[in-house]
Amino acid sequence: MTSFQIVALYVALSLVLNVVLMLRVGRGRLSKGINLGDGGDADMISRVRAHGNYIENAPLMLIGLFALAMLSGAPIALHIFGALYFIGRLLHALGMAGTFGQGRLIGTVSSLLAYLGMAIYIIVLIFIHGPV
Repeated sequence: MTSFQIVALYVALSLVLNVVLMLRVGRGRLSKGINLGDGGDADMISRVRAHGNYIENAPLMLIGLFALAMLSGAPIALHIFGALYFIGRLLHALGMAGTFGQGRLIGTVSSLLAYLGMAIYIIVLIFIHGPV
């Protein structure tokens, strides 16, 4: 796989997870008769926040993966950061859904580690490569 194919893989996985989270919100709205917002319902608040949290975090991570690919980062690093982040977000969503008790915490920590590791690696690559 090329670096950009690796990035595309994590973009595709992110799109699928986003659809799943969107469908959870939609199903909740339909079953509870809530047209807009969360209706003050605890389950809907959780569903909306799980999707919102994902949307708040995924774009920056994917931009980071693209930056690594553009800086010729090692393919294994792209997989490590992409998988760590994606699995973390999946566990976070399961934790928010109440199906995996520690998922939210593990997912948050995994995401933070992926962010920090990738940021450090990007900075290192910038200084190794220098001006183009």
